Amino acid sequence: MTNTVRRLNERVIQFGEGGFLRGFVDYFFCRLSEKGLFDGKIAVVQPIEKGMINLLNEQGGRYNLFLRGIDKGEIVNERTEIDIISRGINPYEDFDEYMRLAENPNMRFIVSNTTEAGIEYIGTEKLTDAPAKSFPAKLTQLLYRRFRLGLGGFIVLSCELIDNNGKELLKCVKKYADLWDLGDGFKEWLDSENHFCSTLVDRIVTGYPRDDIEAFESQIPYKDNLIDTAEIFHLWVIEGNFEAELPLKKAGFNVIWTDDVTPYKKQKVRILNGAHTSLVPYAMLKDLKTVGECMENEETLDFVRKCIYDEIIPTLDLPKEQLLSFADSVIERFKNPFVKHQLSSIALNSFDKFKVRVMPSILEYKARFGEYPKHLMESFDAFCEFYKTDMANDSEENIAFMRSASKEEIWNKLSE
Repeated sequence: MTNTVRRLNERVIQFGEGGFLRGFVDYFFCRLSEKGLFDGKIAVVQPIEKGMINLLNEQGGRYNLFLRGIDKGEIVNERTEIDIISRGINPYEDFDEYMRLAENPNMRFIVSNTTEAGIEYIGTEKLTDAPAKSFPAKLTQLLYRRFRLGLGGFIVLSCELIDNNGKELLKCVKKYADLWDLGDGFKEWLDSENHFCSTLVDRIVTGYPRDDIEAFESQIPYKDNLIDTAEIFHLWVIEGNFEAELPLKKAGFNVIWTDDVTPYKKQKVRILNGAHTSLVPYAMLKDLKTVGECMENEETLDFVRKCIYDEIIPTLDLPKEQLLSFADSVIERFKNPFVKHQLSSIALNSFDKFKVRVMPSILEYKARFGEYPKHLMESFDAFCEFYKTDMANDSEENIAFMRSASKEEIWNKLSE
């Protein structure tokens, strides 16, 4: 296959070559391709100056992904060779090659994960920068070239961990369009020919298994410097419905096309994160160290189950079946023997976490049922007690407040 033919077969531009996208989106596209549901390859763009594109190209875009966890009660440990990436491009070394991506009429999807700080408007860049500094500015350069060529737009799937990631990315692109005076025609094309989808991603990607690399390498017949590991669970909630072009549900993936990601974000924050945060002080005061230990301890397992099923789920408005299915998967994820999740790491900055993840469930339960939820209130008591110990790891200001304030004062501050 010639380089030209290979590049015409590229249908996805991916900003970011880190472990998360390689353990999440690239896995989906690879499986879609294997099932005959997607015909195309991914061109990966390194969004910042330092990265792993050279390593990716040295391996011909190939790497191995190990998915490990519990699925429907069964322990899963599977290896997949991911071969969906055609090449990597470093715009800092070859800006012209980056801009040529806009010329391929078969390109249809843009995927990004440039970290929470990646979607930003700096406002000092120029259209002629090679490349512009921020990710949205680089994207604007590419989209403007596409527009000038008279080619069709893209379905943009933002995976950054910020609220309304797709909408925020589009806002930044439009700001650069104004800054660079790219014209109303371009902005109209952005709206009419492109779809900036906000998405919610959920999968723990544990990355390169540095501590026991030999055990992984022994399963691969060649040297792989880009081994990736992740849990078996996945959830991708996408605003819009492009199942006809990207048949993720048909392929059997846990993907939800929706008009609004918000209720699913609330589900994740309240059930998954809320269960973590309500469990931590309760369990650490009992000298438990990991989430896995809590799942093996009858008392703490019962505690977290009652928090989730009896007290958090009744405060949420998604269909009961959806909430129960998600809750069941959370318990399986907590039991995952391959992920050693330290309670002390979850406990970092617990004050803000409790305020966002647990307190809304307590207040909503009281509003709906006229009484406070028993187990979440036990968690609140443990939370207050926890801050009097040396285990608390938070800002000096929060620790000082928690140690001097009454429970009523703590309650009021958390309720603000």
